[in-house]
Amino acid sequence: MVDRRHTVTGYPREELDDADRRLAEMSSSGAQLQTALRQAEGYRNFLSTLTGLLTAVFVLKGQEDLSKLTGCPRTAVIALLCTGFLALVVASWLGVLAANGRPGERIPNDAISLLDYEAERIPRIWAQVEWARWLALLGVLAVAAAVIVTWIAPSK
Repeated sequence: MVDRRHTVTGYPREELDDADRRLAEMSSSGAQLQTALRQAEGYRNFLSTLTGLLTAVFVLKGQEDLSKLTGCPRTAVIALLCTGFLALVVASWLGVLAANGRPGERIPNDAISLLDYEAERIPRIWAQVEWARWLALLGVLAVAAAVIVTWIAPSK
């Protein structure tokens, strides 16, 4: 029997068979769960680094004393910093939850329950990582805006 994929794509049959085998392995819920967990760990590490970097930037480049700001700029900086750091803390927390799950969470010990667990856990990881990404962006923008306000706002 002639493999039509070989004649249509130009790839050798062995390479196509190997790709089919790898695709079947990657499509399993266990492999998808491992991929989701690795990506969640990467985002968690990124968020930790980002939070530390932003803290250092604000401490080194912002005004030393926010009490020198007056009125609306001072209120804006405080609100932006609170929003930014809260967003970064929540993003970091979501990254930890995505990568590690909830403390004490038990993995089922029978095949059907394990497959159900994996089917439920994978979308939850993706959702937590997605929320963490957007909250990290919000946090970065809020802290950056606070730094900019301290640079341009008149002080006492």
